[in-house]
Amino acid sequence: MSGIRDPKTITVSKYPSRIVCLTEETTETLYLLGEGDRVVGISGYTVRPPEARAKPKVSAFINARFDKIEALNPDLILGFSDLQADIAAELIRRGHTVVIFNQRTIAEILRMIRTVGALVGCQAAGESLVDDLERGLDGFRERALRLGRRPRVFFEEWDDPLISGICWVDELIEIAGGDSIFPRLRSAGLAKDRIVTAEAVREADPEVIIASWCGKAMKKRTIVERPGWSAISAVRNDHIYEIKSTYILQPGPASLTEGIARLHQCMERSVRA
Repeated sequence: MSGIRDPKTITVSKYPSRIVCLTEETTETLYLLGEGDRVVGISGYTVRPPEARAKPKVSAFINARFDKIEALNPDLILGFSDLQADIAAELIRRGHTVVIFNQRTIAEILRMIRTVGALVGCQAAGESLVDDLERGLDGFRERALRLGRRPRVFFEEWDDPLISGICWVDELIEIAGGDSIFPRLRSAGLAKDRIVTAEAVREADPEVIIASWCGKAMKKRTIVERPGWSAISAVRNDHIYEIKSTYILQPGPASLTEGIARLHQCMERSVRA
């Protein structure tokens, strides 16, 4: 019959070969595995690696261009978190294969990397990448021991309302040599459950403030001029730092390499001032 393909002529790759990544961390993972050529579409927020920016941009974080995604004929779509649930549901309704990760801890980030490796038939490369990342974290644990003391740290994920305590960042702060002032928040997965008051921060008196305002530049003046914050040790001693969100709020290789390196630099500056 006209228009019907013989099933014998349809070839299916053993592993996905046309992958759309709706967030940064899976794109970077695939490139680190040596499989960047399989990536056919990316998030508009993608920065790492720079060469990935040449791929078609098909999504932001909470919205996507379904027409552009479908035009790429993907055989696998990768996303992250409950915030992309509606995007995933629509893509599934359209007949696509979708895998959504929801990693919130360092252990879960490493498991995500292993899983991505398995999905593309690169299990050994995935395990090797995880081993390298774990060795890097161990190196920062050793460097942290040489600091002499552990400064109190407030990590500011958003400025209004104040949001803090996302789990993998809290864990990385500890590995880098600091102590988070709100460790209880790390068990809360949703941002709305990690809102803190300016008064609570002031009372905790952090020695280091690190801001990463999720896609917008930190304004130091905003932090310094908050009522009562002039008495906070970090403000008084000028230990206010910014780490761009692409390095620390991306739960993937970037946060376990560049992110923790920048965290450790902040700790060193504060204890050696």
